[in-house]
Amino acid sequence: MLTFAAAVFFLIVTPGPGVLSTAGVGSAFGLRPGLRYVAGLCIGTNLVALAVITGIAAVIFAHPAIRLVLLAASTGYLLYLAYRIATAGANVAFTAAARPLGLRDGLALQAINPKAYAVNTTLFSGFSFLPDAAVAEAVLKLLIMNAIWVPIHIGWLLAGIWLHRLALAPEVQRRINIAMAASLLAVVALALFSLRG
Repeated sequence: MLTFAAAVFFLIVTPGPGVLSTAGVGSAFGLRPGLRYVAGLCIGTNLVALAVITGIAAVIFAHPAIRLVLLAASTGYLLYLAYRIATAGANVAFTAAARPLGLRDGLALQAINPKAYAVNTTLFSGFSFLPDAAVAEAVLKLLIMNAIWVPIHIGWLLAGIWLHRLALAPEVQRRINIAMAASLLAVVALALFSLRG
């Protein structure tokens, strides 16, 4: 169970579309809209987990046309997001939005987020600790995952709010943007690599 918890932490804490956009919402719009967005992400990631646990995700991804559409949508969105971040110039800009992202936006992002599917597939298909009680193990895994997932995303939200309040030098802000864009491109590359098989 501790190995599973460690895997959850390291798979979720790494930058991906959810945590980067959470920081962006915090930076651009503050705590209250950020909490609504995180709630949508949380519901979305749990729906993805349930789709993985029940096998629905496997059935959907077994159809090449559906898999291609979802891959194109998620890859396109992540490339767009990486471009917007990389070209934001001297302002820390995790995401650009004219209005605060909310509950529906969080749900929608997780539905096409390749990292959400990859993480949940890894977590729920491996790290068995109750092999004779699959349902109890799945429930415990969901509880452990959420106990780690929620504080990590709240931490990224607060980091975005904190970064907004800093008066960083323009060159530092550019470097942060480039690093975040590179992280998203790495997520895209990993998603494409994992779906090749």
